[in-house]
Amino acid sequence: MGSHQDSTRADSRADAPDHLPTPSTAAGRAGLDALLTDPGRAVIALDFDGTLAPIVADPDRARAHPDAVPALAALAPKVAAVAVITGRPAEVAVRHGGFADVPGLDHLVVLGHYGAERWDAATGTLTTPAPHPGVAAVRAELPALLERSGAGEGTWTEEKGHAVAVHTRRAPDPQAAFDVLRVPLTELASRHGLIVEPGRMVLELRPPGMDKGAALRAYVRDTDAASVLYAGDDLGDLPAFAAVDVLRSEGTPGLLVCSGSDEVPDLRKRADVVVDDGPTGVVRLLRALAARLA
Repeated sequence: MGSHQDSTRADSRADAPDHLPTPSTAAGRAGLDALLTDPGRAVIALDFDGTLAPIVADPDRARAHPDAVPALAALAPKVAAVAVITGRPAEVAVRHGGFADVPGLDHLVVLGHYGAERWDAATGTLTTPAPHPGVAAVRAELPALLERSGAGEGTWTEEKGHAVAVHTRRAPDPQAAFDVLRVPLTELASRHGLIVEPGRMVLELRPPGMDKGAALRAYVRDTDAASVLYAGDDLGDLPAFAAVDVLRSEGTPGLLVCSGSDEVPDLRKRADVVVDDGPTGVVRLLRALAARLA
């Protein structure tokens, strides 16, 4: 993607009520034009935490923005499909998002565990593979590793079925705890055939080959989409951004949206549209798209 200049950045923000922003890159403008011209072949793909749901200290308390489901329900019937792509288990994202049994969301799918799981709103069906044996092995070793690490109080683990995440956001110095843990967790993951995916004050140990980019590309291929919008906020969304770049090079226009966070400057730099107020702005963008397609 080309460089972004300050003079064009203001036009790429989705900060006005129901305002459809002008992307700051030619590729982004082409992606938006394709979506608006042929919405019936467009895929709208979004991360969950930080994009549809505000980031909170305890992930179990994360819930979708109160206006997210209505905005998605207004937009989904006008496009080919809406996909929520998340590292969470699919059923957890469905529950925390409030996506089940919502009129208008028949075209929604949740791709959990980076695409390893799939939940379809039309049928309520969940498909999930057997867990990688390395996940159980690292789960057993984590308590002793965390105790030895000296990362401090407030560091805790989240069980994710096909992965295990270590959070540092509650620590007295979250970044210091994150930095202390990164190397030993990477070594632990490697011993058991896993990788470490860093995020916003979280390090996730999971099987290789599972990422949002692979999930997005597979879904775009399966739906025969002619355009794609992807919105995310974290390091784990960079593979999805890269996937959109590849799709663009192959002739499928795409639009990249950053649900703004100063914690992930790389994502902001690569986005065509930056929404500085996070899920609130993403909801506003979804509403603006639905209104334009009315």
